[in-house]
Amino acid sequence: MGRDYEIIKPAQFSEAEGVDDWRVLWSQAFALFRTKNFATGLRLVNEIGRLAEEADHHPDLNLRYGVLEVRLSTHATRSLTDADLDLAQRISAAARDLGVPGDPGAIRTWEFVLDALDVDAVRRFWAAVLGYKLVGDDDIADPLGLYPPVYVQQMDTMREGRNRIHIDLGIPHDAAEARVAAALEAGGRLVSDEHAPAWWTLADPEGNEVDVATWQGRD
Repeated sequence: MGRDYEIIKPAQFSEAEGVDDWRVLWSQAFALFRTKNFATGLRLVNEIGRLAEEADHHPDLNLRYGVLEVRLSTHATRSLTDADLDLAQRISAAARDLGVPGDPGAIRTWEFVLDALDVDAVRRFWAAVLGYKLVGDDDIADPLGLYPPVYVQQMDTMREGRNRIHIDLGIPHDAAEARVAAALEAGGRLVSDEHAPAWWTLADPEGNEVDVATWQGRD
């Protein structure tokens, strides 16, 4: 029999005790720990492995020299659940015990977005050429989970005069406005803030677009 999960909304996760290291980006919880060296990172990874096996709930880890990124979500629900919250609290406690600080201001994630009239045809092509798999009705993803996903967005009519490929950038809700301001200061242009704080659409000096997105305004 499968486990019963309680789905948790981003606001519920963010307002819980013991998750100051974590930020919700879309349907996942992220933490970034400054391990300072590889050996400390391995110690934290080993402790996370022990906690994950104990909880029978497993995060995605990305260990680099001096940095460990941790991502949590519940695959069975494609959302955050009580299992993610409990493990996040335990991971942060383990990091504190090892003297490893979190750096929530450095958290981000991103995906490519393709506009398409025939979503299925475009998805099949990009899945084949990238070696990705089809996910849901409009996504394709790396089967190993190592590289950014691609979202194929339905268009009603062919769009002229603007790029049909852009990046969705997930930013912590408490850092998004500063990131938008930095991008504008660096020569970017605000295309639209109609949907802020869920997302702002920006363009670089030559018109290439990015959506700076948070969970706020979506839930």
